[in-house]
Amino acid sequence: MTRRVFLLSPADCSGKRATLLRLGRGDSELARRLSVGRGAEIGEVFAFVSSLYFRGKLAYARAFAASGDVHVITPADGLRPPETAIRRTDLARYAEVPVDANEARYREPLLADLSRLAPEWGGDTPVVLLGSIASPKYTGPLTSVLGRRLLFPADFVGRGDMSRGGLLLRSAREGRELRYAPVLGTERRGTRPPRLPRLPRTDPPSLVKKGTIT
Repeated sequence: MTRRVFLLSPADCSGKRATLLRLGRGDSELARRLSVGRGAEIGEVFAFVSSLYFRGKLAYARAFAASGDVHVITPADGLRPPETAIRRTDLARYAEVPVDANEARYREPLLADLSRLAPEWGGDTPVVLLGSIASPKYTGPLTSVLGRRLLFPADFVGRGDMSRGGLLLRSAREGRELRYAPVLGTERRGTRPPRLPRLPRTDPPSLVKKGTIT
């Protein structure tokens, strides 16, 4: 399998589901773990906060990437592996930082990690963005370092978040990797494709690990 690095856009840490976790409500077990010990994995937290969209991104990346080649874009801490433990205070910090290319608290840690990691990935290793492709909040900082190495799933064009999540989760379960296109020089807006059939939820976020998708 060709090596690829996957970058996953963050969940909305200021939204309703994130607020439930910050207040110690919602998924009681997850909220409890965010408050004690080492905390909870950022991948699991964002999967709860964002539901289908982040679950799809995480399942897809873990299905088609080697260990260590999946990174979550955070609002204030640059790039983090999805296994990174965070606590409720971290989620509160994230809620205060707009994910905007003009926001230094978001942009500067992201650029610092990209500049450090990109040489380690190797100049020929493609980097795939699983996130919004029509907004400069991700594509701006990422292409400034990665240039034409930054790719995206071509089937994202015209789809909303939930449709992308369903597409990614279905592809991961089928073991079918999507076709990619470079962010630079590719039209990233288009007509909405036909609606995907509803995908039953059979795997909790904590079980969506590479090799365990059913």
